[in-house]
Amino acid sequence: METKINRRSFLKQTAALAATFNSLPIWSHITPDRKKSILLCSSWQTFNIGDIAHTPGVLTIFERFLPDVQVLLWPHDVKNGVKEILGKRFPNVPIIQSEEEVKQAFSVADLFVHGSGPSLVGRRNIAQWVEATGKPYGIYGITFPGRYVARDVKMTASDVDIKLLNNAMFTFFRDSGSLMFARENGITCPVMEFAPDGTFAVDLQNEELAVSFLKEHGLEEGRFMCCIPRYRYTEEWLAKGKNRPFVQEHADVNNKMKHHDNGPLREAITRIVRETDMKILICPEDETHVALGKSLILDHLPEDVRKQVVWRDRYWLTDEALSTYKRSAGLFGLEMHSPIICIGQGIPAVVCRFYEQTTKGYMWRDVGLDDWLFDMDIPEEVEKIVPTILSIAKNPAAAQKKALEARAFVEKRQKETSAILAGFL
Repeated sequence: METKINRRSFLKQTAALAATFNSLPIWSHITPDRKKSILLCSSWQTFNIGDIAHTPGVLTIFERFLPDVQVLLWPHDVKNGVKEILGKRFPNVPIIQSEEEVKQAFSVADLFVHGSGPSLVGRRNIAQWVEATGKPYGIYGITFPGRYVARDVKMTASDVDIKLLNNAMFTFFRDSGSLMFARENGITCPVMEFAPDGTFAVDLQNEELAVSFLKEHGLEEGRFMCCIPRYRYTEEWLAKGKNRPFVQEHADVNNKMKHHDNGPLREAITRIVRETDMKILICPEDETHVALGKSLILDHLPEDVRKQVVWRDRYWLTDEALSTYKRSAGLFGLEMHSPIICIGQGIPAVVCRFYEQTTKGYMWRDVGLDDWLFDMDIPEEVEKIVPTILSIAKNPAAAQKKALEARAFVEKRQKETSAILAGFL
């Protein structure tokens, strides 16, 4: 969402707006005893449960560690039922959408925070905030620069992003690779540290939907594992509402690498079904994964294995996914945010990454889960995927202990970074 506000008009309108705040609906949620306020820019898209999860994750961190601070949410996209989910979980967080509401939020907020994301997605929002208010801002949990280029091309950051990060009060990167890149490219922000993706803190739940689905498909708590397939490049041209053009080059890479990348997942499923009493749930992280669950995984499994595998044939939202994951014995696949959601619930999760996913996967090493991170472009690591997943299925108690240790580390960083952020309020 982009609404043009210049600083001169903003200053002229501030006094007039102040007199009308109490009569406007979005401010009815604000408690009068809160002395400071944060404007959180987040909610980048809804076709991916991870992008949905960024926002409630960061809101939960602020709720837990900055309880006396009022938070206002300035989202890019809260359609498809997401606004209602956020409103139910965070009834005291106004959701800013209209031009008038943005002006009001700019007036009352003391600090602008760019939420977790794949890159500096809200750069235009930051620029608008700076131009209109001159107040401080910071970034909480991004990958930087958050894009991939050909392997033989040197990665660079744009001048705009470098300037925005240099002028921020703090920038927390969600993976050590991004932090290193920023330092190597002349970023001189006063505070630059690692902060885990805000998604680790998400606690949205939909118990009714999850329990009903598991019961319908014969999946018992603690006796099934989840698997998420994917292509190297997301087929965004198939996603509803995104209106992205078809990219032949991406489709060619997907077709070339699909069995290399998803083959180990199929092998792990086969071994789990044949060697344990576990079942498997093939599920999506974004809309395009639904079809891939069948075409890349289910259709290639032996008949005896397929009988113990459930393919989820429709997309879901973050609340139902979390309520399902927390009842599983673990998760493995080629995505990032479902594993994050799992670790946030103390559930084991294996991440298989590749070059096209940027450096975000390295956060698994940063939180102490080196043994559960595998690079699909390194043959020696690919060979370890199946034995590792099988060990989780056969030793769930030991695996959960490791997951809980990682969660404790993440929560420690959430507390520490919140304390730093509080210093700028």
